Amino acid sequence: MTTMESLIGLVNRIQRACTVLGDYGGGDSTFSSLWEALPSVAVVGGQSSGKSSVLESIVGRDFLPRGSGIVTRRPLVLQLHKTEEGSQEYAEFLHLPRRKFTDFAQVRKEIADETDRVTGKTKQISPIPIHLSIYSPNVVNLTLIDLPGLTKVAVEGQSDTIVQDIESMVRSYVEKPNSIILAISPANQDIATSDAIKLARDVDPTGERTFGVLTKLDLMDKGTNALDVLEGRSYRLQHPWVGIVNRSQADINRNVDMIVARRKENEYFATSPDYGHLASKMGSVYLAKLLSKHLESVIRARIPSITSLINKSIDELESEMDHLGRPIAVDAGAQLYTILEMCRAFDRIFKEHLDGGRSGGDRIYGVFDNQLPAALRKLPFDRHLSIQNVKKVVSEADGYQPHLIAPEQGYRRLIDGALNYFRGPAEASVDAVHFVLKELVRKSIGETQELKRFPTLQAELAAAANEALERFRDESKKSVIRLVDMESSYLTVDFFRRLPQEVDKGGNPPSANMDRYTEGHFRRIGSNVSSYVGMVAETLRNTIPKAVVYCQVREAKMSLLNYFYTQIGKKEGKQLAQLLDEDPALMERRQQCAKRLELYKAARDEVDSVSWVR
Repeated sequence: MTTMESLIGLVNRIQRACTVLGDYGGGDSTFSSLWEALPSVAVVGGQSSGKSSVLESIVGRDFLPRGSGIVTRRPLVLQLHKTEEGSQEYAEFLHLPRRKFTDFAQVRKEIADETDRVTGKTKQISPIPIHLSIYSPNVVNLTLIDLPGLTKVAVEGQSDTIVQDIESMVRSYVEKPNSIILAISPANQDIATSDAIKLARDVDPTGERTFGVLTKLDLMDKGTNALDVLEGRSYRLQHPWVGIVNRSQADINRNVDMIVARRKENEYFATSPDYGHLASKMGSVYLAKLLSKHLESVIRARIPSITSLINKSIDELESEMDHLGRPIAVDAGAQLYTILEMCRAFDRIFKEHLDGGRSGGDRIYGVFDNQLPAALRKLPFDRHLSIQNVKKVVSEADGYQPHLIAPEQGYRRLIDGALNYFRGPAEASVDAVHFVLKELVRKSIGETQELKRFPTLQAELAAAANEALERFRDESKKSVIRLVDMESSYLTVDFFRRLPQEVDKGGNPPSANMDRYTEGHFRRIGSNVSSYVGMVAETLRNTIPKAVVYCQVREAKMSLLNYFYTQIGKKEGKQLAQLLDEDPALMERRQQCAKRLELYKAARDEVDSVSWVR
């Protein structure tokens, strides 16, 4: 195979692979960019201009649907692959993988049927392309895109916008800077009215990308010729015009072999008094070779940019594969190791949240610095130590024997009742920290990239972590309630010993009958109890956070997954495999990524193998 064939064959293979992976026409941006970087030939012409005959002449096979009006109603991406001499010709459709067509009449029928599957049996058009590859020793490596014929009026069965719709579709292909335009015009019409030339002039005003093809030379009026066009005097292009003699309708009806038709075309130009001097540069065979040679030069010029794009894409895909994770081993030991590694990654992120490396841990401090003090301030001590309630509690504690000096039982009952109120804020602090820890578990699981692949393991890990947090919360509640109970079980005696003796202004002890039921007496009792409760509140404000941190936060940092590790170690291989049951969408993404990576690496190797040849 020549260097030219290798280069163009490489482009064909990369383009086809892009298409197989579903990227041409709106898929992965990197593959779309690669497709855009590779040149192809867009075949443009008005309806009945001879486009189909030109393509069939290049292929050497009668394989396109024919008829009146609009026949090509979907783009046909035609990739020609040159094979070894003597090998069998066959065709493959992208939508029918692994099915080889050796009967080209069946190829024609499948193109028509596939068109109808999308557009229905109407005259409407669709931008969804049909992809066809033909393998033959009688072709040159080329990618040709046959587009619907340009028209000026809508016919019955077509929408009012069909003229603009077709032009917009064709324009979307030919305006790409790497698109080579094959502009087909019939010789028996004025070149000034050619739809193909008009569109090519709009998108390629310098003519650098346009190849002009003049068809139906044998159908011109006697005494006229197309030399002004073919020799570039009527409309000059950067590339030479090529004349084509299509098969006659009689030849088509008789199924005249395309090889015979090529020979008759060569004889026409060789014996023509008008075109004999141009015979070596006319005909479908010459056109195919001209396009192939031009493609080679274009590809050579683009090899550096193609190589750069491929290498950049390989780096991106390698990074994505690392992000998605490599496939999991099947043996139990490797699976257990993988699970433990992911658990450790989660545990590390969870600790970073607690220690301030990531956000969220500060909310625990907010519980102690804001919520707990606010809850303590809202406790109903004013109501509990009101004169009416103090009098009621003290009187009930005295029973039938009124107290003489200090109502000790009354004090104890008032203090005990007040301290019971501390249970609520203590338990609320535990619950608030528990909520923060659960939220940090959820966030940490979401931020552990390795876990994203395994929803089952995520759920199991979350359940195990939350179960552990529940145990820590229960222990923490017991601890803070114990702190409150300790305050109730033993009162600080020194506090009451320092209380001033109730004496009158003269320093003599008052009479029990005079002072025992006065409002001032009960107010002093309430004030003394309030002072003691305030001292206890300050103590609990400091000790409750310590208990919560010790029982919940510290335990979460040290042993959040200990029980989970124990249970994991007891699981068998099948159970471990169930934990590593990946998200199907992620598995599909990895498979597609691996296919893309394989394609790019193969493309890089092929580019390297031909790029050095000059």
